[in-house]
Amino acid sequence: MIRSSALAAAVLLMCVGAFAQSPGAKPPADASSQPSPSLAHDTHEGMTILADAYDEPGRAKEKFGKADLIGAGILPVEVFLRNESDHPIRIDLNTVQLVVHFRNGDHQEIDSMRPSDAAYKIAHPQGPSGPKNSRIPSLSLPGGDKKSAKIEDILQPLALDADVVPPMATIHGFLYFDLSRDMSLAAASVLYVPDAAVIPGNKPLMFFEVPLAKIPQD
Repeated sequence: MIRSSALAAAVLLMCVGAFAQSPGAKPPADASSQPSPSLAHDTHEGMTILADAYDEPGRAKEKFGKADLIGAGILPVEVFLRNESDHPIRIDLNTVQLVVHFRNGDHQEIDSMRPSDAAYKIAHPQGPSGPKNSRIPSLSLPGGDKKSAKIEDILQPLALDADVVPPMATIHGFLYFDLSRDMSLAAASVLYVPDAAVIPGNKPLMFFEVPLAKIPQD
């Protein structure tokens, strides 16, 4: 009887293991890739875009370490692209902007920065430096020095660089915006995503606008 019970338990464990490794079994969700419920979002036609502004120095330091984005006046925004449709959707990241709305009714559009440009500004907050008393202007360019390269090594892997969202999938990553050291502008800003299209057919979607202000929790 003892041998029969042991054999039955072994068979049961083998079945459970086979089920866990079967192609149809879904792996557990990565909690670190899930957006907070406090984030504002814009949803239509099966696509949802959420934005999380890292405007607090402590939170930004925890994420980016030695790459002091906030100190350089750069706002990192984590963007979540969730596709709940049956077709892939392409987002043109080159046209994504941060639109700052001022109290007087004016607004300003800010393009996102390449990780190399953000790294250079962090490494050289005073701008490029050339030889003293030289009549030849400095030719220093972003990404052209070891200090910038080390910071870019931190920023690049975290950046949002994939522009196609597969069906029933979510991708996320950071975009970097130069707020000229005024992080208070983050709460008055909206992430503007004007160019999204369904693949195949290149059918355009309506533009997305996602406010960066956090939604108050009850």
